[in-house]
Amino acid sequence: MKKEKEGKKFTTISIPTPLAGKIKKRIKGTGFTSLSSYVTYVLREVISGMDEEEDEVFTKEDEKRVKDRLRALGYIDWGEKNAKTTRWKTNR
Repeated sequence: MKKEKEGKKFTTISIPTPLAGKIKKRIKGTGFTSLSSYVTYVLREVISGMDEEEDEVFTKEDEKRVKDRLRALGYIDWGEKNAKTTRWKTNR
């Protein structure tokens, strides 16, 4: 079923009822006015994230080399599997 709204075309997508219920609970008290507006937002975020991954500047190999160099310089802890950067305190 297609609808026209403010010059934009829309289509209906079915999702499982339990999922719709969870989404409705999640959006209570937020700026989202409907289930559709939230799902549209989430899908746009997912798609834009996928586009960013395709436009990735560094290859995985480049990323590994940068991380190895940061570890060698002491900016990343060698012992942690998911490396965290060191936070430096400033004298203010």
